[in-house]
Amino acid sequence: MSLVLVVEDEPAIAELISLNLRHAGYDVVIASDAEQAQQAVNGVLPDLVLLDWMLPGQSGLSLAKRWRGEARTKGLPVIMLTARSEESDMVSGLDAGADDYLTKPFSTKELLARIRAVLRRKAPDALDAAVEVGGLVLDPSTHRVTRVIDGVSREIKIGPTEFRLLHFFMTHPERVHSRGQLLDRVWGDHVFIEERTVDVHVKRLREALAPVNCAPMIETVRGAGYRLTQQTSVSA
Repeated sequence: MSLVLVVEDEPAIAELISLNLRHAGYDVVIASDAEQAQQAVNGVLPDLVLLDWMLPGQSGLSLAKRWRGEARTKGLPVIMLTARSEESDMVSGLDAGADDYLTKPFSTKELLARIRAVLRRKAPDALDAAVEVGGLVLDPSTHRVTRVIDGVSREIKIGPTEFRLLHFFMTHPERVHSRGQLLDRVWGDHVFIEERTVDVHVKRLREALAPVNCAPMIETVRGAGYRLTQQTSVSA
């Protein structure tokens, strides 16, 4: 389930967008200005941002430029959603780093289609990019998981299913995922296996991470599912 950050200072519009996104199966976080948006991104990197141009204080255009200039957020998918409809405005928005530009008033169906299109375009890049959380590094291109301990890089032996599971956790850190969601996102919604299978593979993943002291990063959230966190005390 993708997380969308909606940056919109008009509460009625923000709520309308949020309602439609949630009905379409997205998780949603709302920010009413650039400061709140930056705080949200600092906490958990969303899968996509819907960004209004006209915000109190710092503009959405400046925020997009800032994100494109920082290593952690340079690949963050951004759709500008604004009342500014001049061609020069669209050019400025795209030049600032927006992946797409949609003007108000907008069609909900078109908005959802644009979101899906941007996420599809970004997905191939994300699949091959190395990801690091809490000192743990996963590189899909070499199929290696490593962690530096006492100045020495140690490679973790991990099975293919556990690798996919860890990759999903690491690209969606600090979020709680139900067993059903993990089955859909890691195994695929066309695969019919029992939810308790997830528990087995989470156990194997923790066992694989134990030699590098990273097993506590995979947390069980009672009654909800699992999450990967870097807030736990993982010693090197």
